[in-house]
Amino acid sequence: MLAPALRHAAPSGETALVFLHGFLGTPTEWLALLDRLPAAWRTRCHCLTLPGHGADAPTALPWHRLDDWLDGELNRRAIRRAVLYGYSLGGRLALHYAASAQASGKLAGLILESANPGLSHRGERQARARNDAHWVRRLRSEPLHQVLLDWYQQPVFADLSAARRHELVTLRSSHAPRPLARMLAASSLARQPDLTPWLQHTPLPVLYLYGAADHKFAALADSLLQCCPAVEGIRIPDAGHNLHLARPELVAAALRRWLRPHCPDFTWPDLNFPESEEPVL
Repeated sequence: MLAPALRHAAPSGETALVFLHGFLGTPTEWLALLDRLPAAWRTRCHCLTLPGHGADAPTALPWHRLDDWLDGELNRRAIRRAVLYGYSLGGRLALHYAASAQASGKLAGLILESANPGLSHRGERQARARNDAHWVRRLRSEPLHQVLLDWYQQPVFADLSAARRHELVTLRSSHAPRPLARMLAASSLARQPDLTPWLQHTPLPVLYLYGAADHKFAALADSLLQCCPAVEGIRIPDAGHNLHLARPELVAAALRRWLRPHCPDFTWPDLNFPESEEPVL
């Protein structure tokens, strides 16, 4: 269970950090990262459970309703202003919400970790729809443990060691497979609009984090940063797709570097810490 402080609303006037895990994830996977943030920041952190994940989470929702769900979660926690940090599916959800809620003034920034902004070509959408439908069928008909063994053999997880794969399969096996299947079908990348044009013009500060060993998303990041000059990218060395689990100390350093100019109310307590001693990214 998350520490009570992670469920508290940020003090009035302070910006909250809201974390959205990926497909198959849980809120507790952020704890390794949060442990490396200042204690004063942790009281302003909220780790949400995505629809379809967990007994207390709502059922799967289509894209047009996911925005309403996230808005409701922010309101329920009395969060007036937030930086959204989303990993993979959570990043896609955060990006979709940011594009629809930009005029509301609720967001101070957006952090995307290994998140796809959308597919622009019909052929790509069709291929992704077929791929996701394959996994949906398996989640509905096969033991979850076996599906997960194959899920973590996908190329995007090529950096994982055998021990790490086993650990993730064991961790994710606590989920109920049918809600996962419904969520995967509803939130497929094939159904998500391409939000690259929005990223090209948004005035909202955006940070894109990607792993050096995640070749697919490193290439995607290169393309995205070329066409979206306002988006800042940080490459995390010795990491694949899931950065906050693989290198939480470097992700914490990246947050420190990026939040300092963009969200001044996130001040790091060691103000005299020499810049030269910061972890190298």
